[in-house]
This record gives sequence, structure tokens and C-alpha cells, in this order.
Amino acid sequence: MNHDRRDLLRDAAIDVLAEEGGRGLTHRAVDTAAGVPPGTTKNYFPTRDTLLGAIAERCAEQYRMAAEQLAAAGPGPSDREGLVVMITSLLENVAGPGRHRMLAYLELQTEATRRTWLSAILDQIAAADFTAFEYAQHAAGLPVTPQRSVTVTLGLHAAIPHLLVAGPDSLTAAGLDDLDRFVRDLLASVYP
Repeated sequence: MNHDRRDLLRDAAIDVLAEEGGRGLTHRAVDTAAGVPPGTTKNYFPTRDTLLGAIAERCAEQYRMAAEQLAAAGPGPSDREGLVVMITSLLENVAGPGRHRMLAYLELQTEATRRTWLSAILDQIAAADFTAFEYAQHAAGLPVTPQRSVTVTLGLHAAIPHLLVAGPDSLTAAGLDDLDRFVRDLLASVYP
């Protein structure tokens, strides 16, 4: 199996899923997005389920790579201000350069509501996210409890769909029109 071609197809499938949604994800659409001959995607991923699984696995790989890059950058934020900067930059990434990947991930989550096997792959990402944010809160010197850590993480997860839709009224209503202030307010409400 050609691993470079496989990765090309999985990345193209992420693009299709982000741009067209679940209904637009077809083998033919992935072939077109990848610039490969018709039937190539079907040769690598014969069914829609194998294609969805390949996309989920690619998202998990990309999450692990991003986590490794963060870990290589240092021990994490050393104080509350550093945590604010870190979380704000993560949310800016979701609303900016990471938007495409996050759209595909949310489409996968929707698909996982009907395919429990897909949920098992995506659960690895979610579980790692809870662990990573708990670690970051500890590193910042906050008085972390499991409930506080979960509250912060869920608050950030709840912000993501609003950032992706970018409706000005909902961004303002949620305080997401100023991400620095949103993060500070979230942390202040959990860690007064």
C-alpha cells in the first residue's frame, strides 16, 4: 500500500467533509479533491464506512501531532496569564487556520451519533483534550478539581460551533467577539 497516496486521500477527504458536509462525502468527490484518477479512493477505502474511519484516524493522528508539538514547546503555561494566552491562541486557531479541520471533525461527530464504532475513534481525541486542559490548568497553578477542569474544557468545546458559524449576534451574546475576554471570564467564573 502506498502510504503517501493513502494520506493524500485522507487529507482530501477531510477537505471534502469540511466543505461539503457528510452528504457531499463521496468517493468521487475525494478523487476529484485529491486530483487522482476516478476509482482511486474506492480502491483504498471500499465503503463509505471505511472512508469515514480513515478520516477519523487521520484526525486522531493530526491531534496527536499537534499535542506532541505543544509538549515539545515546553511544560505548558506557568501561570494564569500564560493559560489565557494559550487558550486564546487555540480558539483563534479554531476560528482561523484550523477552521477547516474542525469543521470536518464536527461532521465526524455527527456521523458518530449513528455509527458507534466511529465514536470509539473520536473518543480518543475528546479524552485527550480533557486530560490536556486539566494538565494546563495544573501547570498554571490553578486550584484544579476534576469538576473545575471539566467545566473549563466543556466551556471551550461549547464555544467552537459558535466560532465556526461566526454569526455576529451569537458571538457577541456569548462573549466570543473578544476571545481574550471570553477566556478570562471563563477562568474567572471557574477559578474566582
